[in-house]
Amino acid sequence: AHAQDFPGGKPITIVVPFAAGGPTDRVARDLAEAMQKPLGGNPIVIENAAGAGSTIGNAKVARAKNDGYTLLVTHVGMATTPVLYRKLSYNYETDFEYLGMINDVPMTLIGKPQLEANNFKELREWIGKNSGKVNLANAGIGSASHLCGLIFQSEIKAEMTTVPYKGTAPAIA
Repeated sequence: AHAQDFPGGKPITIVVPFAAGGPTDRVARDLAEAMQKPLGGNPIVIENAAGAGSTIGNAKVARAKNDGYTLLVTHVGMATTPVLYRKLSYNYETDFEYLGMINDVPMTLIGKPQLEANNFKELREWIGKNSGKVNLANAGIGSASHLCGLIFQSEIKAEMTTVPYKGTAPAIA
C-alpha cells in the first residue's frame, strides 16, 4: 500500500559514477527516459559523480536514504573495486541491492585517424613495434576499459602507458 504513492512527484536521482558523455552515462539517460512514462512523468535526474574508479559515486549512493529515490547505474567496476581499493567507505555486498542488468555494452578500441594501422592485425604490429611508447586511455582505475586494456596488453605481449580518466568521454577526447 505504501508503494502506491511512489514516486509521488519527488525526483528520482540516478547516480552515474563516471563522467557525462560516456557509455554508462548514455545508458543511464536512456533508462531515465524509458522510466518516466511508467512513473507518470515523474522527474528523473542524472547526477554524474565521477572519480576514484567509480568509488565516489558508489559511496554517494551507499550513504543515500534507502527510500528508492536514489539509484546507481554502474558496470563491472562495482565487482573490481573491493580488490583494487584497500579501504572503501561502503560495503559492496550489503550497501546495495542489485535490481537487474540494463544492457551489455561491447568494448571497442579506437585511435586517431592518423594512426598508421588500418585494421586489428596492423594495429597489433604497430603497438608491438612501439611497445612502451603508446598511450592507452581508459575510464579510470578499475573500470572495464582499464581491465580490458590490461588483458589486451598481456595478450599482445606489449606494454602501453595506461592513462586513467574520470570516464570514457574524457578518455576519448
